[in-house]
Amino acid sequence: MNLFGKNIILWVFIGLLLIVLFNLFQGAGQQDQHEGIPYSEFVSSVESGSISDVTIKGPNISGHFKGGQAFTTYAPNDPQLVSRLTDRGISVTAAPMDDGVPTFLSILISWFPMLLLIGVWIFFMRQMQGGGGKAMGFGKSKAKLLTEKHGRVTFEDVAGIDEAKQELEEVVEFLKDPQKFQRLGGKIPKGVLLVGPPGTGKTLTARAVAGEANVPFFTISGSDFVEMFVGVGASRVRDMFEQGKKNAPCIIFIDEIDAVGRHRGAGLGGGNDEREQTLNQLLVEMDGFEANEGVILIAATNRPDVLDPALLRPGRFDRQVIVPNPDIIGREKILRVHLRKVPQAPDVDAKTIARGTPGFSGADLANLVNEAALLAARRNRRVVSMQELEDAKDKVMLGTERRSMVMTEDEKKLTAYHEAGHAVCMMHADGHEPLHKVTIIPRGRALGVTFALPERDKLSQSERELKAQITSLFGGRLAEEMTFGKENITTGAAHDIQQATKIARAMVTKYGYSDKLGRLQYSEDEQEVFLGHSVTQRKHVSDATAKIIDEEVRRFVEEGENRAREILNTYADELEKIAQGLLEFETLDRKDIDRLLRGEPVERNDDSGGSPADSGGWSSVPNTGPVGNADPEPGPA
Repeated sequence: MNLFGKNIILWVFIGLLLIVLFNLFQGAGQQDQHEGIPYSEFVSSVESGSISDVTIKGPNISGHFKGGQAFTTYAPNDPQLVSRLTDRGISVTAAPMDDGVPTFLSILISWFPMLLLIGVWIFFMRQMQGGGGKAMGFGKSKAKLLTEKHGRVTFEDVAGIDEAKQELEEVVEFLKDPQKFQRLGGKIPKGVLLVGPPGTGKTLTARAVAGEANVPFFTISGSDFVEMFVGVGASRVRDMFEQGKKNAPCIIFIDEIDAVGRHRGAGLGGGNDEREQTLNQLLVEMDGFEANEGVILIAATNRPDVLDPALLRPGRFDRQVIVPNPDIIGREKILRVHLRKVPQAPDVDAKTIARGTPGFSGADLANLVNEAALLAARRNRRVVSMQELEDAKDKVMLGTERRSMVMTEDEKKLTAYHEAGHAVCMMHADGHEPLHKVTIIPRGRALGVTFALPERDKLSQSERELKAQITSLFGGRLAEEMTFGKENITTGAAHDIQQATKIARAMVTKYGYSDKLGRLQYSEDEQEVFLGHSVTQRKHVSDATAKIIDEEVRRFVEEGENRAREILNTYADELEKIAQGLLEFETLDRKDIDRLLRGEPVERNDDSGGSPADSGGWSSVPNTGPVGNADPEPGPA
């Protein structure tokens, strides 16, 4: 029975008890409504024969008149009273006197207010205390025993992190058959730390361990240990391991362990007596004088840098399993897992979506599939098609289309040529990723976006690829200059210039691509936070070196700009065709662009539930992001 049902039953019981006591008091009051008369009047009534019956209890006399009215009186020691009554034909009943001992009902009535106050106090104490559901249960562990009768998760539901699964599968196998490892002297690992960015599936992996192992699985959050009272967290740690030892072999999962396992004495975030006592108790329970055999601790965090070194050493967390963002193969497997839960059309290609989502975590991919399902429902589709997945990818990466934004014809034309300039430079810059899509539909803060689709995940980039990115970034501004004149260039290329400068500076100060400066790292730009503001400071660089850095950055930027101008002059006809196609269709993918350049008509399918421009999606370029006619500051684009 849940807590709400228990509360309803308690209040109903209290209400019924109050009604019963009210009726008892009411009845007692009605019984006591007798008329008391003087003894002389009682004697006169006896003589006159107006009394029908009498009950005598010692000196107390009660009875009824012949009219039915009750009376009471107190009689003195009169030995002739009984004979006088019988002579007048009055019915006489004798009863013993009360012994003065209170009845159970009278005791209950007298003690009921105090009992009611005690019961209400206990009820509210149980409501305020969360420790084990008992009053004053501060030190009880909040760890919940996970029983997944419904929605059981196994390793088949976890994809994209094969190495992490392999490490945890060995733990599960040890729990199922410990003799296999103990024959060779192997000991069960005491702790496994799952480390990775948010959304990579650390908690899901721990749930899969519970589903596979078929052993008791306790789950708790790191913040559940810390309370306002010092010592409560340590008591909860002891109680948690006591529960674990009673149910051994078992698994205890602590999510966000950095809430309790921060580095002691580190200053920022440290110095908390309650947190440090809790951490000390956790260290002792994991590897102290008493060994907790059969209790495996699995913890998850995305901040391993703040954890205490004593917590990370072997003997406590014997294994640190990295759960990274998945690569293209892992993303494809994750997409297939989530696509099993939705009805899909035959044209759905998980590999294409995986190729276009570099850097996505498992949570991002789950959100993408969910957005596609919602989009298909809004379009009254029975299945999720590739169209919805592409549109959902666009929404997740770039934001919702701002079709309500009003753009003049001049602004739309300028944006079309700007994006066409990016597209032409992407197609012809040596070493650039293949062009995927161009749009002039506003999304987020950008009036238009041009995206490339990487052929694979990029772990590193060459000098040729970085120079090609700088070249494509300047394609938009130079297309504006060539088409509308230098005096009509807008602020739309501000983000492009910022990105190009950032890439060129990294080439000079970090990657060693400058022959003048050599293969050294120059940290002349360091971001420091002061009073909530990010301040750029120059450090460890002389004025002469800083001057050379600026000259080399300028050289790389100007080389990219000159190369972009050369490409646009050479392929001016392609720039015009793409720009006119954008003005007509608003969105063009690579197949559409190829048809335009060959002079063929562009095919459109208007069954997507949106406009003709709703075909396909974008894919970000690794380490650089999209390029487009962005307007980061208020003003004309």
